[in-house]
Amino acid sequence: MDLLRAMAVFVSVADTGSFAAAAQAQRLSAVMVGKHIRQLEERLGARLLQRDTRKQRLTEAGVAFLAEARQVLEQVRRAETVTERLGDGARPRGHLRVTAPLTLGPVAVAPLVTQYLRTYPDVSVDLALEDRMIDLIAEGFDAAIRIGPLPDSDHLVARPLRPYRMMVCAAPSYLRERGTPAGPADLVHHSCLNHLLWHPNAGWRFASLGGEALPLHGRFASNHGEALRRAALDGCGIVLQPEVLLADDIAAGRLVALFEDDLPPPRPVHLLYPRDRQPLPKLSRFVELVMERLGPLE
Repeated sequence: MDLLRAMAVFVSVADTGSFAAAAQAQRLSAVMVGKHIRQLEERLGARLLQRDTRKQRLTEAGVAFLAEARQVLEQVRRAETVTERLGDGARPRGHLRVTAPLTLGPVAVAPLVTQYLRTYPDVSVDLALEDRMIDLIAEGFDAAIRIGPLPDSDHLVARPLRPYRMMVCAAPSYLRERGTPAGPADLVHHSCLNHLLWHPNAGWRFASLGGEALPLHGRFASNHGEALRRAALDGCGIVLQPEVLLADDIAAGRLVALFEDDLPPPRPVHLLYPRDRQPLPKLSRFVELVMERLGPLE
């Protein structure tokens, strides 16, 4: 039995709430996740999870063991960086693992990573672009960019970044053919490009409509923002996507911004990293760069 691996799997189950989600996070099958949990419970002589057909919840022993497991995994993470800590304390070196959402990652985070690599030649970087909630400690990541509200955490530092502002846009060709909607309520008469990860009945929300969901219809939907952007550029419909993804097209006139004074409220964005009394230079310099480039505007 690989005890550390089993502990990481257990922490992932506790954080994600299911074997299936933990299996995805740990890149294992759900069967293997269950095997790790059973072996861990047998070793400890105590049940850590109460399981039924739909969900898992921690037992009293599971709650106590979770806190200790987090500390052990953090100590292992620190031990793995001991050679970096013994080197030149001011010089970033080693390997940095970062995760970011698919929308922000390519256009906002990847350019920062390449700048960071040019500045610090002794550091290598893995950038994982995923929309799932990666467990930084259990999966060995140094930093994460997250969109949306955050759960409380005692083991992570959360630094606010610029809010995630959404824009509504359409190509000039679409507006010439279908007309320009005067306000959000008119979108019900247009072809809208929807994201498959959004709830199908959620619709788009605008302050002028009291924040109520506006059910919309369209002929194209995708689980990827870039695909929706391309469809909008080709005149297939009206798109709601992050400003960072559409800004260049708006500036060049390839897309026309709509309802600029009546947009969905922006969502919070944070930079997360493990709480450490002595953060490694590789992480400290990366945090400084992210805050400089993506931090709140004064």
